[in-house]
Amino acid sequence: MKIVVIGGSGHIGSFLVPRLVRAGHEVVNISRGSRLPYADVPEWRQVRKVTADREHEDREGIFGDRVAELGADVVVDLMCFTVESATALVDRLRGETGHLLHCGSIWRYGVSLKLPLAEESDSAEEPVDEYGIQKRDIARILKEETASGGLATTSIHPGHIVGPGWQPIGPLGNLDPGVWQTIASGQPLRVPGIGTELMHHVHADDVAQAFEKAILNRDAAAGEDFNIVAPSALTVRGYVSVAASWFGQEPRMETVGWDEFRRTTTRESADISWAHLSRNHCVSIHKAKSLIGYAPRYEPEQAVLESVQWLVSNGQLDVPKLLT
Repeated sequence: MKIVVIGGSGHIGSFLVPRLVRAGHEVVNISRGSRLPYADVPEWRQVRKVTADREHEDREGIFGDRVAELGADVVVDLMCFTVESATALVDRLRGETGHLLHCGSIWRYGVSLKLPLAEESDSAEEPVDEYGIQKRDIARILKEETASGGLATTSIHPGHIVGPGWQPIGPLGNLDPGVWQTIASGQPLRVPGIGTELMHHVHADDVAQAFEKAILNRDAAAGEDFNIVAPSALTVRGYVSVAASWFGQEPRMETVGWDEFRRTTTRESADISWAHLSRNHCVSIHKAKSLIGYAPRYEPEQAVLESVQWLVSNGQLDVPKLLT
């Protein structure tokens, strides 16, 4: 098949595009051309690269034409963030493309009410920010499109994506590299809340696997939305414990209130922590496993460890050598 990937040089695409090439597909990657893929593998030499500024072309009303003119059997959209952008692409591809796959997010769910969170359930409150609202609404529009007899669509909703080449969401639910330094040195880590808050990570290659499985199982995936995460979720306390073991340390935590936590870190880090921990997400993958055969390879701690090892090896994280 001819498969067009929009945004294929990012976290997911860096693993998905090589997978598709190895499976024998003809692959076209549309990106702004501003960065290289995270994984430098030989499969990229077989990929046709198209440079485009989607945001600009969406405003001009020409992005859908650019995609349609490539004549793809399948389009994988990894870079769509608004209902308007999604709708324009659907309208242009209807009747011309066999399958459109969209990358959503588990932030389409708001604060957890019943765990694990499952598709088509009332197990969470409504999304709490514009990003989550848009991802929820796009997923609904795509389901309605397929149910009405239009374009075959599927939406894939990853958790906190982890992989070699970028900073993972850490034990405090933020991107502060100082968290790793504190844990590695055996110093007590100040944790907001009580340490039982949940985060649900997923390795980028497992997300790529889910997209590939949905493409392969088009009939089962058409009109569906899938949560894609690791087989288990980490509590803050469990995350700190696992991370401490990587450096030969005992886990040391000091729980504090959110007001106190905000006084001891940057506003940005505190806001990111609150965004992750207040949602308290643990997500079900039963639907993806049963309908498209999703089989994640990575537990969350394995995925995070791979990311941290890459950061240390590439001089982007100044901590003692990991023991594992």
